[in-house]
Amino acid sequence: MPDLLLELFSEEIPARMQAKAADDLRRMVTDKLVAEGLVYEGAKAFATPRRLTLTVHGIPARQSDLKEERRGPRVGGPDAAIQGFLKATGLASLDEAKIQRDPKKGDFYIALIEKPGRATLDVLADMLPVIIRTFPWPKSMRWGERSARPGALQWVRPLHAIVATFGMETEEPDVVKFAVDGIEAGQTTYGHRFMAPAPISVRRFEDYQAKLHAAKVVLDPQGRKDIILAEARTLAQAQNYELIEDQGLLDEVAGLVEWPVVLMGSFDQEFLSIPGEVIRATIRNNQKCFVVSDPKTTKLINKFVLTANIEASDGGKAIIAGNERVIRARLSDAKFFYETDLKTKLEERLAKFDSIVFHEKLGTQGERIKRIERLAAEIAPLVGADVEKTKRAARLAKTDLLTEVVGEFPELQGLMGKYYALAQGEDASVAAASEEHYKPQGPADRVPTDPVSVAVALADKIDTLVGFWAIDEKPTGSKDPYALRRAALGVIRLLVENRHKINLISVFDKHAEAFKVTGAAMVRWAGRQVRNNSVDLLAFFADRLKVQLREQGARYDLVDAVFALEGQDDLLMVVRRVEALGKFLDTDDGKNLLAGTKRAANILRIEEKKDGKAYEGAPDAALYSLDEEKTLAKAIDQVKADASAAAAKEDFASAMSAMAKLRPAVDAFFDKVKVNDDDAKVRENRLKLLNEIRDATRAVADFSKIQD
Repeated sequence: MPDLLLELFSEEIPARMQAKAADDLRRMVTDKLVAEGLVYEGAKAFATPRRLTLTVHGIPARQSDLKEERRGPRVGGPDAAIQGFLKATGLASLDEAKIQRDPKKGDFYIALIEKPGRATLDVLADMLPVIIRTFPWPKSMRWGERSARPGALQWVRPLHAIVATFGMETEEPDVVKFAVDGIEAGQTTYGHRFMAPAPISVRRFEDYQAKLHAAKVVLDPQGRKDIILAEARTLAQAQNYELIEDQGLLDEVAGLVEWPVVLMGSFDQEFLSIPGEVIRATIRNNQKCFVVSDPKTTKLINKFVLTANIEASDGGKAIIAGNERVIRARLSDAKFFYETDLKTKLEERLAKFDSIVFHEKLGTQGERIKRIERLAAEIAPLVGADVEKTKRAARLAKTDLLTEVVGEFPELQGLMGKYYALAQGEDASVAAASEEHYKPQGPADRVPTDPVSVAVALADKIDTLVGFWAIDEKPTGSKDPYALRRAALGVIRLLVENRHKINLISVFDKHAEAFKVTGAAMVRWAGRQVRNNSVDLLAFFADRLKVQLREQGARYDLVDAVFALEGQDDLLMVVRRVEALGKFLDTDDGKNLLAGTKRAANILRIEEKKDGKAYEGAPDAALYSLDEEKTLAKAIDQVKADASAAAAKEDFASAMSAMAKLRPAVDAFFDKVKVNDDDAKVRENRLKLLNEIRDATRAVADFSKIQD
């Protein structure tokens, strides 16, 4: 079957837009093909700084013929309905229609419409101009004389040429005949802007890609990335250095060049006196260059790796020199910023936060820092942190936000706080908390282990969550502008991975009051509302915990089963209960006890609904007439005592083992005992005994929440 080659050749496509643009082109063309009944075998899109390319393989040469039966009005129906039917179906008269017999509803006219399929070449000629004109660029422009005309083409940068060919691999392909804004589709493209700018005639994808390569254009972005990375590593290793790899920078640089040429430059040794991260951010952000380290010390050396887009006649000397001049100037600025920052103590910056609004309903950044300091001091003993160090760390943790370096490179916030804190002689734990209190920022991010960092990180995230819950700014659907889901997951990981026990409800309740104390004017709650917000926030944590545990292979329903118990706001204990419960339910005892508990719960639900009352309270032992009742009652008493005692000691494995002893008594009860006895008192007593089964298992979890 034939293949399609489409290239849209333009002045420039920004690197940040290329990957999405290639995917959009593939999606828009293939979706339209399928909508036209043209099912293809495969498609792949590419992008360079000057072109979007799409190849689609195995497209039928034409659409299939379409046969359709369309039902019309009743025989003898109104003339207007009949005329509308004829017009809609293209029939000349009713003689061309069939009659469908229906004994119940009457006879109807049926039109058999046959629509011959169109040649794919014609379909492409119609659809491609529409796709080009409606292409979803984030930003686009008009240009030239035509720009003033209505309907002028808008593109990311001026569009210069369109290649569109369609045909069998063994034959000369056809050009898809169409034009967009005066640009006619053809078979001509262009190579590298400087090294091979002459026009190139292409036929299909294979020779197109080969001819582009000969004209100094590497079409595949991944191919450009592989070249850059391999050559950069080789250059560094040749001098016994190591490339600091950066996937984001690699993606960006590959979008800036069509023919990557990797070179190495250097900068003055004196700049190594500033933190390596500042050097890296300066060189990365301003010149899109990689930095290099000494593998023996892991510290940066005064070298950088750049990617040019040309094979220069002088071997790249002028290109290197130009980059060195710019980098020298930018590093001079960075060094000045860093040295200027060191002249001001971190605590001297605190006053400025009082005039910076954190949120109109939650007060200033200064008020927020005071809240975090107070909360961190309360959390410190719970995580084994020194209270005074924690208070100091919380007070200074945000101060680097007002420094010159962080103003220039926001991505260095926290890290620079650590450097500045160490420079002014702060304790190592206090300094580390400046960087680590933002962590973890995602599932792959490291979780702090230093107790001071943990306390400040928890306080920072809990303050955010409690505050936004109080003003009812909660995540909705996919919207989470304040990253509250990330904050909750951060709290979960900080507690669980460090194995810290904290009762969150009491922390939430108490911290809610801090918003009034610090004067966040628009936040006022009654005591009951505070508790409602705290309970609601805990439910949010339960949902986040379910997501995390599910990603780790645990069952979400077990989290529900544990959280359903009162007072389950210690996330570490919840996780440990879930782990133990999961292991228990994988055993035969666990599976059978769950089945028995579910059976008891179902019977109770049915009978309580029918009788309009709950069967709670202790059963009357005097009404036991069968050994199985007595055995079950005795087993329940023993299991309640043993499982509750084990759970109180946080020995959940032993609690599960105790619950397993209930299984034979439950099985025997259901085998031998008729619950709905004819004697009303006996029936009620047995229903109360079933409720005791349900209560006994609640020492560990609410089994009714567990899926079968």
